[in-house]
Amino acid sequence: MDGKDVLASAQTGSGKTAGFALPIIQLLTRSQGATHRAPKALILTPTRELAAQVEDEFVEYATFTQLKSAVIFGGVSDRPQISALKRGVDVLVATPGRLLDLYARNLVQLNKVEILVLDEADRMLDMGFLRDIKKILAALPNKRQSLLFSATFSKEIKKLAQDFLHNPVKVEATPENTTAEKVDQIVYRTDKSKKTDLVTKLIEEGDWQQVLIFTRTKHGANRLAQKLEKADITAAAIHGNKSQGARTKALANFKSGKIRVLVATDIAARGLDIPLLPHVINYELPNVPEDYVHRIGRTGRAGASGEAISVVSIDENEYVRGIEKLLGEKLQDEILPGFEPTETLRDVLDKKAENKANHQSQRRNSPKNPQRKEANRRRGRR
Repeated sequence: MDGKDVLASAQTGSGKTAGFALPIIQLLTRSQGATHRAPKALILTPTRELAAQVEDEFVEYATFTQLKSAVIFGGVSDRPQISALKRGVDVLVATPGRLLDLYARNLVQLNKVEILVLDEADRMLDMGFLRDIKKILAALPNKRQSLLFSATFSKEIKKLAQDFLHNPVKVEATPENTTAEKVDQIVYRTDKSKKTDLVTKLIEEGDWQQVLIFTRTKHGANRLAQKLEKADITAAAIHGNKSQGARTKALANFKSGKIRVLVATDIAARGLDIPLLPHVINYELPNVPEDYVHRIGRTGRAGASGEAISVVSIDENEYVRGIEKLLGEKLQDEILPGFEPTETLRDVLDKKAENKANHQSQRRNSPKNPQRKEANRRRGRR
């Protein structure tokens, strides 16, 4: 409210969006512009889902004001977004790629921006948006208020803060890399081959009605969602290869209770706000310990309690140690009867190598393979 730049670290689920949205609304209502107005506040987010969610919150908080907001992101038609910009907006929420596209086509003005927010800046850097962010910063007025929000203060984040924040006030809502106090964290040790059955058993026997499951890959998310459906557990996958329409529908169905399980990759689930989500399962642990903090922060939000379960095979032991080192605490280990781990690390690595070789062989022999298509074409000539 004093107009100072801010470098903030806030645990996910702690009300961070309200932390910047409410003051922005109050500041902008003091200086209402003309009907056709250019954005005075710009909020950059890493993902489409988070952009839509942040704009929803602005709409809700600004209900009894005259402020207009809009959201722009890729993966959908730009026509409605361009129409909204032409009608005039005070607050613009955007992903970097679509914003730069519209700016290059002179469809959005950035010369009136007074307040810039980089939301979940650490994830934006992870996703390779640094160059885009720098291009956007170059298009903004030098005189502005800038706020950077990040769950972690890595070296890269501190460097970014130095580059575009001016004498920032540092705010830490909770110590960095901490997890919500009301989230129970449990590690179930088992074999890789038993993970799906173990997850199915937990969901069925616990009669869990809303579960967010993380996988490391898009294909893994698809496979697990299909296997859960076969076990009569309604599920949908959400990841970068899905269209925006499919992602929006899956999330809406999950929030409304039409499906019990949402299987997601890290990027797709980043910033999802699902009220009172009781269960998060790490089907596979992330390579980066900080991502574990982000994942389990989907539950235990806004003071509610939650449960974060990790299903861990022997090849993931190193990841567990990294997470425990980051958190400064030991995770609770359990073994379910019938799911005792029997595999050795050599078994898992051999199986991985075999699967990789089979996959490469299938790709080489696929009719869609360019080299194979060319060879078939030549044989046809002869």
